[in-house]
Amino acid sequence: MSRLSWSIFAFCTLPVLASLASSQQIHLPPSVSQSQSMGGMPTTTVDPVQKQQAIAANQQRQVEIRRDTEKMAQLTQELKEYLSKNDQVMSVDAVKKVDQIEKLAHNVKSKLKQSY
Repeated sequence: MSRLSWSIFAFCTLPVLASLASSQQIHLPPSVSQSQSMGGMPTTTVDPVQKQQAIAANQQRQVEIRRDTEKMAQLTQELKEYLSKNDQVMSVDAVKKVDQIEKLAHNVKSKLKQSY
């Protein structure tokens, strides 16, 4: 595989690895307050309907992250196979796959940063 091919492959996979590494953060609920009447026990002011909506939104977000990650893995594998066969000039199709991988990586990264 040529040096250019490896550079493009590395360029495509680095954002994916960085976004997966940053997904290990712990998110705390935003509306936790200390109540003096409960002896210092934290209380939340989230209504049950909002809680259900947040749970549903979080589940949908996880489904979208899985779908985008699987598509990214598929495109990366196709690009890797193409680059191993062709050490010469990249085709327009290969460049489009790189663009798709980049867009999916940005989508996954932004969804991983969201918390409900």
